[in-house]
Amino acid sequence: MEFLAEYGLFLAKVVTFVAAILVVVVVAVSLGGRNKKSDKGHIEVTKLNEKFDHMRDTLRDAMMDDDAYKEFEKAEKKRRKEEKAEKKKAAKETAKPTADATTDEVVADKKRIFVLDFYGDIKASEVDSLREEISTVLTLAKPTDEVVVKVESGGGMVHSYGLASSQLTRITNKNIPLTICVDKVAASGGYMMACVANKIVAAPFAILGSIGVVAQLPNFHKLLKKNDIDYEMFTAGEYKRTVTMFGENTDKGRAKFVEELEDTHVLFKEFVSEHRPQVDVVKVATGEVWFGRRAKDVNLIDEIQTSDEYLFAQAETADIFEVEFTYKKSLPEKLGFAAQAAVDRLLMTWWERLNISRWF
Repeated sequence: MEFLAEYGLFLAKVVTFVAAILVVVVVAVSLGGRNKKSDKGHIEVTKLNEKFDHMRDTLRDAMMDDDAYKEFEKAEKKRRKEEKAEKKKAAKETAKPTADATTDEVVADKKRIFVLDFYGDIKASEVDSLREEISTVLTLAKPTDEVVVKVESGGGMVHSYGLASSQLTRITNKNIPLTICVDKVAASGGYMMACVANKIVAAPFAILGSIGVVAQLPNFHKLLKKNDIDYEMFTAGEYKRTVTMFGENTDKGRAKFVEELEDTHVLFKEFVSEHRPQVDVVKVATGEVWFGRRAKDVNLIDEIQTSDEYLFAQAETADIFEVEFTYKKSLPEKLGFAAQAAVDRLLMTWWERLNISRWF
């Protein structure tokens, strides 16, 4: 027992020492990073046609024997040579652009699809990246092109998702077709974003809807009162604070708070009606959710399809570009994001356990 006690004490000292070193390193890196010019972020573009071709070629190469592969390579080189010659001939036959013609007016008229991803948390934190991506796309996109945004969000703060929806409206205001693809969930604020689109495509069991408003908070007034703790709050303006976590809530304050929620719900319903007039808002704006197949029956979406199906089907006739705004994270940011991700996974695990009976 004495040995175990000494070993435990030694182990505790080692853990404490290592933890202290880590803290010193993190602080040093953080302080050093303040003197460096921060990375403001940059746009990365991936041509998905080439990605699809690479996937196909990899599988085909694995399936062919050596002789068949040599024959295929010979035929493919011949095809590419003929295709190049045809393009060169067509370019010569095309009339030269006038002096007033812009670069965009003389490029080939092949359709272009710009693909963006939006994963929404409760604060719609990715709205800043979405803004940069949309601004980039709008520098070149034309009404003959298309923007596809893959949305995954269960909703969150009204003002945050209102801004995200307004960013998407910039696309439609330029008369550029906007398609929203939902593979998993676009509910509440997520659906607020989706309904802006000219077309909504969803997977068969994607979750959509939840056109409603919710607010909840605990109240510790009775606990504080029981322990003889006073809580005082001073405001100017009758409704500056309607309900509180620590003070005693009044019926008048609750009524005003509910009134504000109802008004927000009215604005939400008006927003959906404006962008999707085919939807019976009275029927769907109950806070309920629908799976993809049922969502189509009530006109919340237009087509049943996954984003992969939708994009892959157009790869032969359109150039598809995935646009992403990204930035390099510092070491403290990486450590912070890792800790946040661990907490998020823990909370999500328990949330799924609490709600699993609803979906199965």
